[in-house]
Amino acid sequence: MTITTGDTLPDASVLTMGTEGPHAVSITDKVKGRTVVIFGLPGAYTGTCTSAHVPSFIRTLPALREKGVEEVICIAVNDPFVMKAWGDATGAIDAGITMLADAESTFTTAIGMSFSAPPVGFVNRSKRYAMLVKDGVVTILNEEPGPGQCDVSGGESLLAAMG
Repeated sequence: MTITTGDTLPDASVLTMGTEGPHAVSITDKVKGRTVVIFGLPGAYTGTCTSAHVPSFIRTLPALREKGVEEVICIAVNDPFVMKAWGDATGAIDAGITMLADAESTFTTAIGMSFSAPPVGFVNRSKRYAMLVKDGVVTILNEEPGPGQCDVSGGESLLAAMG
């Protein structure tokens, strides 16, 4: 079942790169008592993800913070080494976006956002979405209708939905 507005995020362990290498991060710990934006996308270094989705959140990060967002998190079904390198290459990490790897698609599958497209090498990848989460509860969810699109799930659309 796909998560929807009003639902509480399930806990899942994802990975980040620290100074000592990869380490696990609990989604519940990331969102408890906080206002965060989580955006998911099919994969690091892929076309729309690199040229549109991540840049939209780099552009809107200051305005999101003005509206009370404490952290913007990008999640993809990739390994933490790739997410770190991609975050560095796009400027996302320097901008202040947290890059998390859902290496086994645990979180993505738990929220019902998984899809596969074997002809292009995507297996259990993430659909494109953006959500505003307050103390673990999804208050806004913008899911993209197609894999190559980045309209409703971009930073500007989420910012507009926040009013």
